[in-house]
Amino acid sequence: MAGTWSPDSWRGKPIKQVPSYPDAARLAAVEKELSGYPTLVFAGEAQRLKASLGKVADGEAFLLQGGDCAESFAEFSPNNIRDTFRVLLQMAVVLTFGAAVPIVKVGRLAGQFAKPRSSDTETIGGVELPSYRGDMVNAIEFEEGSRVPDPDRLLKVYNQSASTLNLLRAFAQGGFANLEQIHRWTLGFVEKSPQGERFENLVQRIDEALEFMRACGITPENNQQLRETEFYTSHEALLLGYEQAMTRKDTITGQGGWYSTSAHMLWVGDRTRQADGAHIEYLRGIQNPIGMKCGPSLDTDDMLRLIDILNPQNEAGRLTLIVRVGAGEVDKHLPRFIRAVEKEGKNVVWSCDPMHGNTVKASSGYKTRPFDRILSEVKEFFEVHQAEGTHAGGVHFELTGQDVTECIGGAQAITDEALADRYHTHCDPRLNASQSLELAFLIADMMKKSRASDAAGSLAAAS
Repeated sequence: MAGTWSPDSWRGKPIKQVPSYPDAARLAAVEKELSGYPTLVFAGEAQRLKASLGKVADGEAFLLQGGDCAESFAEFSPNNIRDTFRVLLQMAVVLTFGAAVPIVKVGRLAGQFAKPRSSDTETIGGVELPSYRGDMVNAIEFEEGSRVPDPDRLLKVYNQSASTLNLLRAFAQGGFANLEQIHRWTLGFVEKSPQGERFENLVQRIDEALEFMRACGITPENNQQLRETEFYTSHEALLLGYEQAMTRKDTITGQGGWYSTSAHMLWVGDRTRQADGAHIEYLRGIQNPIGMKCGPSLDTDDMLRLIDILNPQNEAGRLTLIVRVGAGEVDKHLPRFIRAVEKEGKNVVWSCDPMHGNTVKASSGYKTRPFDRILSEVKEFFEVHQAEGTHAGGVHFELTGQDVTECIGGAQAITDEALADRYHTHCDPRLNASQSLELAFLIADMMKKSRASDAAGSLAAAS
């Protein structure tokens, strides 16, 4: 993999998960047009995220990454963006209390429009058509014309991403992220939740901390950090023509290098992380923070080779390993991953994706994810890291701020039969706002107990 890199050097490599566009000339014209558009994010922002992830790698911060499975044109609205941003802020406040460290907030937003598929085609009622690959490529309707890959959708993705980013920046810096307001929202959740009493103690302690700060004169009115927040965006780097068009040389910060300006962070999926493939070739050359999904099929030697390719300087914060193996399988795979990384002295962030390994088909026919399996994989992830003496650095969820019924279980006790009520996803099932916040409370409690156990162990060792 060593050798000269350029934004288009991936074109000489084998590639998977690429749609077949019937109009190659139009695709080239759209990519050329995009290459002249303004950047969506800036190199300096990506550098700040990398520095924050470096603190995560050192155990001085925690990563919360979440958002839509696949954004859609149909669900694009300021209310949906606001609600997803709000639930991520609420989760971050709760996790801050549990982890006692800053939370690095990264959304699956403003660019997560494409999805890899297990098959190029799907068949319904004897009719075979190209698979739906996300609104970035084609339409979800099972019609021949709708499933034809359309290059002009890339332009719509850019415009919708730009609008989403504008609104996110306004929310993050314009007072919507006021810590006291976020806490009031969370109080409302606890009051309405069927199991709210489980979380009352934690909420009360956060309330007391805010009251103490206000008594000391530290308020959102006089402290910028209490009314504003840093928020970053991410998506899977799947359509490399779009990514290449959005790749720019850093001419502002003085650090040089090439950056993807489509998002602050990109990740490579389980299906496209071939060491000699196009996706790894593209990602190795940009300076953004990079994520890599690590599923059960990932061989340990291949993992180390990929780490060397994606992070040859062993830079802290550059590479996040997003482990997704399924509940009950963490003990089988995560220890071998951790021990190989520790033995070679690699700098990585360890993050848990408990969504993709826990997808099942409900009796009602809907694809779903049981809440208890999601929570179980997170618990196993933390337990293995504690046993190995390493840092569980983050979590990665597919979620929405909408009141959907796509994942069964949780305090709402969503059943198989209830899935049809509000099943809106264009791809995989997402946690709704209530389930997401409930999960944050449970993880915070888990982290708080882990900190207490570590402190007790340190005290015993000292004595």
